[in-house]
Amino acid sequence: MSAELETLGARVSGALPGAVTAVKVAYGELTLTVARDRWSDVAKYLRDDSECLFVNIIDVTAADYPERDERFEVVAHFQSPKHNRRIRIKTPAAEDTPVASLVPLFPGADWYERETYDLFGVIFSGHPDLRRIMTDYGFEGHPLRKDFPMSGFVEVRYDDEKKRVVYEPVRLQQEYRNFDFLSPWEGVQYDLPGDEKASK
Repeated sequence: MSAELETLGARVSGALPGAVTAVKVAYGELTLTVARDRWSDVAKYLRDDSECLFVNIIDVTAADYPERDERFEVVAHFQSPKHNRRIRIKTPAAEDTPVASLVPLFPGADWYERETYDLFGVIFSGHPDLRRIMTDYGFEGHPLRKDFPMSGFVEVRYDDEKKRVVYEPVRLQQEYRNFDFLSPWEGVQYDLPGDEKASK
């Protein structure tokens, strides 16, 4: 199986010179790293070539690596029912660097790309309706970025007096790093209940 996937990776690389920058087979799956400006070309080839026929798009998402110059890796997964194979393609992108939308080739990529935009902030050029899909209209930031605060920026609650939902800045009632969970893994500086039995 591994040799078959390596052959497929070499075929795609050879057919599109300069488009595929890396081929990797791991855990029985083929991953192609693609030059961002050739993203659509590779997806089209994978869909149309008779040895590929990856006609089903499974997912489009991203991974965030804030320490990199191009912090995002945009990832798409495809399936070929004809050849019973799966493939992953990925490309780097920065916060202000658009990636070509796959919607013209795979209409099913529409909501996947909207979700990736909403949660990571990746921009897809040529997308027919790139707007938030998971978060609220006035939401600030992108929640799956590594630098997004765990508590968020606002909290939502229903106000009985105003008879409507209100948005308020997050307030931590207790200093975040000093929560007292009575947990032995937190390295507490006092005796836990039951410790007196151990000393007898």
